[in-house]
Amino acid sequence: MAKGTTAMEVRADGVAVITISNPPVNALSFDVIACLQRNYAEALSRSDVKAIVLTGAKGRFCGGFDITAFGKKPKNEKPGSMSIDFLSDIVEDARKPSVAAIDGIALGGGLELAMVCHARISTPSAQLGLPELQLGIIPGLGGTQRLPRLVGLQKALEMLTSKAIKGRDAHEVGLVDAITSANELVNTACSWALEIVENRRPWFKCLYRTDRLPDLVEVKDVLKFARVQAKKKAPNVQHPIVCIDVIEEGIVCGPRVGLMKEALSAKVVEQSETSKCLRHFFFAQRATSKIPNITNIGLTPRKIKKAAIVGGGLMGSGIATVLILNNFKVILKEINEQFLSAGINRVKGNLQSFVRKGQLTKEDCEKKFSLLSGVLDYEQFRDADLVIEAVIEDILLKQQIFSDLEKYCHHNCILATNTSTIDLNLIGQKTGSQDRIVGAHFFSPAHVMPLLEIVRTHQTSLQAIVDLLDVAKKIQKTPIVAGNCTGFAVNRMFFPYGQAASFLVDYGLDVYHIDNVITQFGMPMGPFRLADLVGFGVATATRKQYFQSYPERCYKSMLLLQILLEDNRTGESSRKGFYIYDDKRKASQDPDLIKYIEKARNMGGVTQGPKLMKLSDSDIVEIILFPVVNEACRVLDEGISLKASDLDVASIMGMGFPSYRGGVMFWADSLSAKYVYDRLEAWSKDYGQFFKPCEYLAARARQGASLAAKVDGAKSRLYGFTVHLPCLVY
Repeated sequence: MAKGTTAMEVRADGVAVITISNPPVNALSFDVIACLQRNYAEALSRSDVKAIVLTGAKGRFCGGFDITAFGKKPKNEKPGSMSIDFLSDIVEDARKPSVAAIDGIALGGGLELAMVCHARISTPSAQLGLPELQLGIIPGLGGTQRLPRLVGLQKALEMLTSKAIKGRDAHEVGLVDAITSANELVNTACSWALEIVENRRPWFKCLYRTDRLPDLVEVKDVLKFARVQAKKKAPNVQHPIVCIDVIEEGIVCGPRVGLMKEALSAKVVEQSETSKCLRHFFFAQRATSKIPNITNIGLTPRKIKKAAIVGGGLMGSGIATVLILNNFKVILKEINEQFLSAGINRVKGNLQSFVRKGQLTKEDCEKKFSLLSGVLDYEQFRDADLVIEAVIEDILLKQQIFSDLEKYCHHNCILATNTSTIDLNLIGQKTGSQDRIVGAHFFSPAHVMPLLEIVRTHQTSLQAIVDLLDVAKKIQKTPIVAGNCTGFAVNRMFFPYGQAASFLVDYGLDVYHIDNVITQFGMPMGPFRLADLVGFGVATATRKQYFQSYPERCYKSMLLLQILLEDNRTGESSRKGFYIYDDKRKASQDPDLIKYIEKARNMGGVTQGPKLMKLSDSDIVEIILFPVVNEACRVLDEGISLKASDLDVASIMGMGFPSYRGGVMFWADSLSAKYVYDRLEAWSKDYGQFFKPCEYLAARARQGASLAAKVDGAKSRLYGFTVHLPCLVY
């Protein structure tokens, strides 16, 4: 069955308009490429065709090469057959000019196709970019050669490692030649193409342009710096360096040589483990919002016109920020004028940080800020469609708030809590509105972190889940839907992370060495630096909750934290924790820390473990992260999460697990369930139940199965419940 096609129409003015059609994003596939080749053969041979315009169906130019086709290229295809033999030798070197008419998106191979054309016309809001590096690959259709020649070397390097840019910005940097409306796009492109034929517009073959390139000495300096930055940002991956090498080859040795090196390198990079991991993450992200028996039963999201936030602290102000940034009207409630003023100022500061970074204009900042208003009571909550409670983790306080919300909010209002660990049934215990109570767990800082964990109980209505999934989409968050338990999916999965690290320190390992090993693995910070950031008060409170809920598998020693707290070392906020901090919050190792550690060991009667003192760096990574894998298996087995790929996304977007390893479960599968099981089993015999592998993991180890494999009769807290449909009339 053909996957995608093109259609060619020859207009009365002699312009052949070729339209790519491969829903939903008009991706390039082998079928689409074959159709384009036939279209060009016909257009170039017809005497009534003067020029060619390339466009995409239904307002989308082209979303790039179909990722699902990776690894399925014809075996006899020679390197460069598409990028050189077709795009360069036929399209770019044709006797008739081609103009790209870009609307919607021109990403990856779509933008590379547009750059082959002799001119590009775009709508102002179209998205243009080369996101290949995010997928563990490099541009393979000439993008490494043409982009620097169109926008300059420095800008090209920036675009290869950042988000897509809009059409109006692409025009400013020289990537497109003109901006026009969607209604006039094709006509404008056709006129431009005819003006090229009539020599009234320049006929550029951008592969051979050099006017935007610096001299070779500067090229070497710029690329040397780019390599340093790439290694600093992701020291464990190679494809960004390969991409820089390919760019350099084309500038130094000529674009045709560069195209061939690009084709050869792209094939090698595509087969790498890094690429497999990043492609897995790409598809996993897009699957999180597809939930059986929730999103496939025909429910339509209700419109959220007004949201209210209870609590203006760091989390509440961050949530308010992300909502007003995405044009929601927001009410922020606090208990007194001082706290309210502080909360509103935090929101203002968040918005101003976007202005300083050039991500928001001052005018837009003022418009967004005007959507926020502060209150000291619940009167203005009466017409709110969504309330998010974001106060401290105090069960009694939360119960009182939800009792109040039930009295003031209308019967269709969604009552959400931002709690990171507390059981939702406890929070809603004193209300009669359990079907409206749902978790909306943002990660700090809420206006920056991309994940939203949506938590449901047995009684939460499916409509509320669908509504929150729609909110997540509108505020540009990736949603993870989880069942209700202490810690839910993300924090529960990672509670053993800090405990395993504490165990190693108690038995002789160095705090700073552990943190260094974990950051070298790819985590943004080690467990002790993370504890400092979160604060020891929060860390202690959450540990107690896990001890109560999962006593049989917690490492119970909290002596070190208690001793540090007794000396007013509470983490980064007090400038002293496991690290010490200067006025700019820069962390440094503290030589005095060892005194606290030795005191904790003495009080606990713990001595150095000879085996543990000999652990290699890879052993340290495994002894800290395998308990996380083990708990993730329990989360799957209990139906708290429906699929392993959701936990991969959660680990990357919520906890900073390196995306180039595919997520915590994908990484564990790369080692095998048996390997993880065997190591945990051995440690459990030496060091106790904390390391004991669960039955879910044991079963897969016995079967040689993937951790993502389904289990018959698995419990689920996510589906199989009665559909509660509250009245949709406001």
